Amino acid sequence: MKGQLVTAPTISTDIVTSSEDPFGPEVLHDPLPFQARLREAGPVVYLPTYNVYAMGRYSDVHAALTDWQTFECSAGVGLSNFRKEKPWRPPSLLLEADPPFHNAPRAVLSKILGARQLHTLQAQWATDADDVVDALVSSTLEFDAVPALAEAFPLRVFPDAVGIPHEGRERLLPYGDHLFNAFGPENALVQRGAGTIGEISGWVNDQCARNVLTPGGFGAEIWAAADRGDISHEQAPTIVRSLLSAGVDTTVHALAAVLYALASNSEQWVLLQSDPNLARRAFDEAIRLESPVQTFFRTTTRDIRVGGTLIPQGEKILMFLGSANRDERRWQNPDAFDLTRDPSGHVGFGMGIHQCVGQHVARLEAATVMAALLKRVKTIEVNGPVTRHLNNTLRAWESLPMRVTLK
Repeated sequence: MKGQLVTAPTISTDIVTSSEDPFGPEVLHDPLPFQARLREAGPVVYLPTYNVYAMGRYSDVHAALTDWQTFECSAGVGLSNFRKEKPWRPPSLLLEADPPFHNAPRAVLSKILGARQLHTLQAQWATDADDVVDALVSSTLEFDAVPALAEAFPLRVFPDAVGIPHEGRERLLPYGDHLFNAFGPENALVQRGAGTIGEISGWVNDQCARNVLTPGGFGAEIWAAADRGDISHEQAPTIVRSLLSAGVDTTVHALAAVLYALASNSEQWVLLQSDPNLARRAFDEAIRLESPVQTFFRTTTRDIRVGGTLIPQGEKILMFLGSANRDERRWQNPDAFDLTRDPSGHVGFGMGIHQCVGQHVARLEAATVMAALLKRVKTIEVNGPVTRHLNNTLRAWESLPMRVTLK
């Protein structure tokens, strides 16, 4: 890849190999050139730095995501192999479990977080979004959209919905940041959170207890499912923790992604103004384009050939979701943010039985923020250099300066 590819013989075929480090600062800051080289190199590329096989094309990533029998999650969805290493935290009962152990927790959360159940939150979240946007634009027309909107709104509504107290919820961001960093190698990004993760993780675990959670919230509903026997009482706090682990940072960076896309493409903002019903499409198109969750790992349960390459049983597969979502073989003009495109089929939320169970929550949060902006804001634009927040797994944002004019 760009002068770094060699052909290394395997037992039955030749395999393309790359010495590039996908978790290096240069690639994490701008993964697109590396991902383009990955797709061009072939269906599978071996990365000897981490002894993993990488996939960057849409068809191969999609196939691996949907074939949990061959590409398992229960050995961990990070670089660490749970068959050989002890996880630093108890594995997720959803993301890091396969059937039959995955089935009951998934069924419980699918019901609690389903679109019909979220309908009851829609009016309150719309009011909350109006409050956040009104307070913001009443004080200034130039602001950093990351803390002012992308962080402020999810940290207000999602912990409320789960049912945890207001005090301390700002810890959810560094907790999620470390969690997603830990899916990658033990590099400086992991080390930066190592000193505080013990205390923060302890606080998160405390919030999962039945007596802490507000009645009627997502967390209380999970405990009620345990009372009914749908899951065990031992599983309940772990499932609540899964919500707090994956439900904040991902939405923060997804919301920043759609705000950046709209602010960077004035014609698409005008199109959204003319048809506010495009808000959810705008969010999914931003997910496709930016892929806040860039990578996940799987582990092969048997020898499998992919595009002529033999991948042995027990090997880690690094799937580049962000690369698949920009694959020219699947998407026309993939680098464009286009509200006339149907982005369904993107793998930004995963695919198959492990597809993000909270995606309807994220869509509702984003739609209510966009609706609040559409009421008050006439124009929206980027107002200075944006800054990325480097993470081993997430395409994240540190700062997004914006300027708006009001109607």
